[in-house]
Amino acid sequence: MSEELEKNDRGDMFSKSVRAGKRTYFFDVKSTRGNDYYLTITESKKRFGTDGKFTYEKHKIFLYKEDFEKFTEGLMEAVNHIKENAPEISSDFENHEKKDSDISFEDLGN
Repeated sequence: MSEELEKNDRGDMFSKSVRAGKRTYFFDVKSTRGNDYYLTITESKKRFGTDGKFTYEKHKIFLYKEDFEKFTEGLMEAVNHIKENAPEISSDFENHEKKDSDISFEDLGN
């Protein structure tokens, strides 16, 4: 699901999903009734219960346009710090992570 949407009754303007390992991130541009745009960022992770059934654990951030610049600056500073200071990850770990991420998220609902 990485396509533009026409505005619907819920105010959805654009949606982009990004699969990253065991998680899927959704970037959704929405509009208020006053036609002001904002961004929601949702992290979704599939969880299996002891009964074998699964649920989706979701965490959502609402980001308003007046905060975009400070949020982006903080995010980039944190990402750059990790890139410059974090230890290298072995390719064995990366391959293991990719094998574990072969889960289909097509049936995810917002």
